[in-house]
Amino acid sequence: MLSMNHNFCFNKTGQRGDAFWKVLTQHAAKGKSLLIGTSLLASLFMGGACVPAPQEEMEPLTGFVDPYIGTGDHGHVFLGANVPFGFVQLGPTQPCRGWDWCSGYHHSDSVLIGFSHTHLSGTGIGELGDVAFLPVKSEQQQSVRFSHEQETVEPGYYAVRLKEEGVLTELTATPRTGFHRYSLTWPQDTLHLRLDLRQGIGWDAMTQSDYTLVNDTLITGRRFSTGWAKDQKLFFAARFSSPVVKAVMPSDSIALLSFIPQEGSLLVKVGLSATSCENALLNLDSENPGWDFAAVRQEADRLWNNELGKIRISTSDAVCRRIFYTSLYHTMVAPSIFCDMNGDYRGADGEVHRKADFVNYTTFSLWDTYRAAHPLATLIHPERLRDWAETMLHICDEQGKLPVWHLMGCETDCMVGNPAIPVLADMLLKGVKMDRMKALQAMMRSALLDERSMGLLKQYGYIPFDKEPTNETTAKGLEYALADGCIAQVALKLGVEKEAMQFAHRANSFTHYFDKESRFMRGLSSEGKFSEPFDPFYTAPGKGDYTEGNAWQYAWLVPHDVHGLIRLFGGEEPFVQKLDSLFVVEGDLGAEAAPDVSGLIGQYAHGNEPSHHVIYLYHYAGQPWKAAPRLREVMETLYHDAPAGICGNEDVGQMSAWYVLSSMGLYQVEPAGGKYIIGSPLFDEASIRVADGKSFRIVTHHNSKENIYIQRASLDGEPYSKSYLLHEQIMKGGTLELQMGPEPSDWGTRPEDRP
Repeated sequence: MLSMNHNFCFNKTGQRGDAFWKVLTQHAAKGKSLLIGTSLLASLFMGGACVPAPQEEMEPLTGFVDPYIGTGDHGHVFLGANVPFGFVQLGPTQPCRGWDWCSGYHHSDSVLIGFSHTHLSGTGIGELGDVAFLPVKSEQQQSVRFSHEQETVEPGYYAVRLKEEGVLTELTATPRTGFHRYSLTWPQDTLHLRLDLRQGIGWDAMTQSDYTLVNDTLITGRRFSTGWAKDQKLFFAARFSSPVVKAVMPSDSIALLSFIPQEGSLLVKVGLSATSCENALLNLDSENPGWDFAAVRQEADRLWNNELGKIRISTSDAVCRRIFYTSLYHTMVAPSIFCDMNGDYRGADGEVHRKADFVNYTTFSLWDTYRAAHPLATLIHPERLRDWAETMLHICDEQGKLPVWHLMGCETDCMVGNPAIPVLADMLLKGVKMDRMKALQAMMRSALLDERSMGLLKQYGYIPFDKEPTNETTAKGLEYALADGCIAQVALKLGVEKEAMQFAHRANSFTHYFDKESRFMRGLSSEGKFSEPFDPFYTAPGKGDYTEGNAWQYAWLVPHDVHGLIRLFGGEEPFVQKLDSLFVVEGDLGAEAAPDVSGLIGQYAHGNEPSHHVIYLYHYAGQPWKAAPRLREVMETLYHDAPAGICGNEDVGQMSAWYVLSSMGLYQVEPAGGKYIIGSPLFDEASIRVADGKSFRIVTHHNSKENIYIQRASLDGEPYSKSYLLHEQIMKGGTLELQMGPEPSDWGTRPEDRP
């Protein structure tokens, strides 16, 4: 039964809408009690990876999440019903009207074409939108109108009242199934439901589909498509609580199903699989065997509260709390489960692999997420890391390299560099269980290929722009260098000295691109000449030397060897001088500038990932106090609790992960190894639930909008002068206390206290 003191999400005006609330509570009152225990249900949900309930009843946190944040402007976030890291992301889908509809939903729109079961969150390319149902009035109707005032959304639940159709649509989910409830809101006997397998989002195009009405309460089918994921295969099985009384089936991709709902409500349960209709049905009947919508919704809420409860903050600022927990929520949409209840999954080789002994995942936006989302996960999701590592190693076995940007079993090769390497290396260096030598070999194998400009890197020691027709060579070279630095760290840890030296040398390749006169990273020809003409402000997609950025933003992309970068600049003073200039210099990005280059403070572009570590570079030069006002400025001006509350693409959790870590006062600059820089926390206290029931607390004293500078620190009661923490220090639990003040101090400035 739905508790009436549940944390209910308000609509965009902050009002409940009493008529809508009344309808929802009436339906909630009809809910039956759950017949299987919640711990068993959780085990079924996670495919064996049972998420334990919290040891004690604590304040629910889902009420602090506002899923509308990021649905406006260029945020591209998913809006709908899902559970943490679930395969199914069930939500409203709108007609694709351009780039800002990549997730299938934009706050500016008022038209829906279906409630589909797969979506992406925060990407720069549109995809998915599979298996859509829509309540309609006639066979010809293909869309409905709605208003946000009639919409309700919270973690694990979505509802909208469609006035013209006279239907209240409610959605909830388990990891592999979607659960719909369609309730008639004015007297009528028949409900018409349109099944659409044609539609997708953005670049997606159906290549093959069919369905079978197995009996009057079960339909199964498949949808194959091409797009960003070039060979996606999806199977589904849908059960109905009332029999189909009429079926109009004009094609293999469209069906109009008519029902006479019992007690005015039709329940629809849909299971998904990437392997077969049989497994879709297995997933459906295993994860959601009953018909208790309220109980499944309540369990989704419990799962979200458990995950959100891994970090508890203390603050009097309600806006910051809302931004924080919404950000934490956004970090747990992906990676998403991509295997069936029996362990079957579709691999990167296109083959079905049976009964895997690990949970396979997909949706790895690694160029974005290696920077903050994955380091955050190593703190709060240790139970998932082994499966993520195994997934990556199996992808390497199946396609001959680690994933670049993996989606629905398909390699998209999107973005530059080898971004899986820092993620896998970081997990290995932090002690995640895996075959460590196999992991090292997968990293080296991926780094020594001849594809994606790596052959030129081996030949020249850098990537010449005149030999690479697709350009962006400086960005590629810098990304490869940092990945090679991670390989060197792993090889050194495993005692493989020859390979450690080899990749340490390759990691130094960033020095080729540095122009000592302009103090920028620049494109270099095969003859060793910098590209001309040179405009440090210019940026254009697929053109020039950089990926989604310009020379100002890429001058700092050496996170694996910041001190080496400082030496290139000629020392700390010129380095800091240039870094200061980044935040004040102004220039024209050009008419072709990518919309990704957003959230500008000077030429610092927080709306895109290459800038995310830059503020923390002050710590490496012995001036951590200079980072504090910049960090506060970003957190206070570029994140808001509104639909346009994210200053760039969410990028599958990365934008939000930056906020989660930075607002607690931590950030991992170096791609692998677990050195967390201490910034300027927003909260009075943040408590991180780490492994084995331990907690690490970050407590600030005298913190305020004016008192942004750390004066002194203590760790477990002992004075602490270093401006960083190590992963192992955090994971063993303890308390970091920070005394804050209104003026800079000398804390963290000594050479021995710098990262």
